[in-house]
Amino acid sequence: MNFGIPRTLYDDVHEQFRDTVVRFIQSEVLAHYEAWEDAGRTPREIWKRAGEIGILGTSVPEAYGGMGGDFLFDAIVLEELGRFGVAAPAWDMHAYIIAPFITHFGTEAQKCEWLPKMADGTLIASIGLTEPGGGSDLKELRTSAVRRGDSYVVNGAKTFITNGHIADRVLLATKTAPEAGAKGVTMLWVDLHSPGITRGKNLKKIGNKAQDTAELFFDNVEVPADCVIGSENEGWRVLMHGLVQERLVVAVRSAVIAEAAVDQTIEHVKQRKAFGNTVFDFQNTQFKLAEMASDVEVARPFVDRCIELHARGELDMVTAAKAKLWTTELADRVLDDCLQLHGGYGYVWEFPIARAWADARVHRIYAGTNEIMKYIIGRQL
Repeated sequence: MNFGIPRTLYDDVHEQFRDTVVRFIQSEVLAHYEAWEDAGRTPREIWKRAGEIGILGTSVPEAYGGMGGDFLFDAIVLEELGRFGVAAPAWDMHAYIIAPFITHFGTEAQKCEWLPKMADGTLIASIGLTEPGGGSDLKELRTSAVRRGDSYVVNGAKTFITNGHIADRVLLATKTAPEAGAKGVTMLWVDLHSPGITRGKNLKKIGNKAQDTAELFFDNVEVPADCVIGSENEGWRVLMHGLVQERLVVAVRSAVIAEAAVDQTIEHVKQRKAFGNTVFDFQNTQFKLAEMASDVEVARPFVDRCIELHARGELDMVTAAKAKLWTTELADRVLDDCLQLHGGYGYVWEFPIARAWADARVHRIYAGTNEIMKYIIGRQL
């Protein structure tokens, strides 16, 4: 979209990196995306190629194999993935949600061992929070980790694990002190090739079809004690720190998905004919597009401000919740109206608006449901 208020968030170095990301998506992702959707996963080779140009290590410190950039570089990748309508590979989960946990809470040995492999794409990461029968209430985890000597023995199950079939490691939320509630959660960095781990079926989803989404089962899995991320029983604090960025990641993608949908729809209705005119010529169409364009442009400065604050370490939990709530609701509303303006073609998968409509719906669910966002916002009013 052509914004009336110019964006001032990014400098020339950021925009040069954006050009690199755009070329990479155009040459390495778009041509294969339909095949990845059919397969329900992405090949490991694309992760390694992404690692070669820095996409997977944008904000990983240079000392650990990354670019050493700020969150603005992460945001650029998120924006272009959203603009091109590709929900996979799930680089956002791997690089912009999980890697920061290791960066902020990992020991020096953990950072030296794992961050370079995550940055170059030779190790693919996932995160295990949600459990069968559970949801947003992470205080009631049932997956247990019992300390035995120099290891923890893990038992339990997780579901809705993005990258679950192709990942090498999972950042796993476990209960080490069941009676302590939130104060009994420990995050373990678990090798998914360990004995006792079973990967369930690749879940068939409404959207995000090129992302593999798995169930994971743990039966007396031994995890070395030096794989604790943070400290024992301090997992809740670790998670709360990471949720600010996770929710901003969702907001950044949702905002740009809405922008792209409006652009695509304007182009479509200017070409589509009905009753001797283009669909764009109808007043109802122009009014609807005017509303959407205004809503999308008003959202942009707020999201940009959140990005700026987060890059300085100043974004708080409540503001991140507001960003996630507003942009995901906006994206779904815009996508539904844009699909309607496409007519029957909007319901055909080969049209980008259909894929975007299906892919974006989950944004109101993960990283904490929007009902949880309202609770977070409401309790501080």
